[in-house]
Amino acid sequence: MTLVSRSARRPRLALAAVAALSASLVLGACADQGNKSQGASSPSASSSSAPAPSGSASFGNDASGVTVTGGFGEKPTITIGDQTKDVTQLQVIDLVEGTGVAVEPGATVLADYAGYGASTKKQFDSSFDRGQPSPFGLDQVIQGWTQGIPGMKTGGRRLLIIPADLAYGANPPSADIEPDEVLVFVVDVINFVQPGATEPVNPVE
Repeated sequence: MTLVSRSARRPRLALAAVAALSASLVLGACADQGNKSQGASSPSASSSSAPAPSGSASFGNDASGVTVTGGFGEKPTITIGDQTKDVTQLQVIDLVEGTGVAVEPGATVLADYAGYGASTKKQFDSSFDRGQPSPFGLDQVIQGWTQGIPGMKTGGRRLLIIPADLAYGANPPSADIEPDEVLVFVVDVINFVQPGATEPVNPVE
């Protein structure tokens, strides 16, 4: 995925960089294919992602065996329980609420994230490790992100536990993800542009 060169610890984004996010995301799937040999995987959309039925997400405190330590802007430490691999419903859990207006469906978001496989309990991708947050459009990612990111706010951290049918299903884009694997993500929202807008929610002063 094409990345934006900004520090994950600064919740503001230059307008020019935000305007370029959508174009970058269109090329994201091609970039992901080039990263396979490096074991990298992003939450870009997969043809195996099935549309989710209405009401499929559970918002609350059911972490399904996952514990997370670390604050916003820090790489999280994620511990995954044996029961996590059996999750069949999207789990959406706010770890840090953030401030300001909420991300709307279809927004373009700049975020840091770490992704783990629930069965392997191993990390398969982390923008924290790369030192660069990633831009993505909520209409161009796996269904677990499309459904699970709206409602977040700048400075917010959210735990997503995503069943395989809302992730990559039987055809994961990386050998580091098992077929039909439940995925665990911790996501920090740094900034975003609402659908139809041209400026970030938190423009540079």
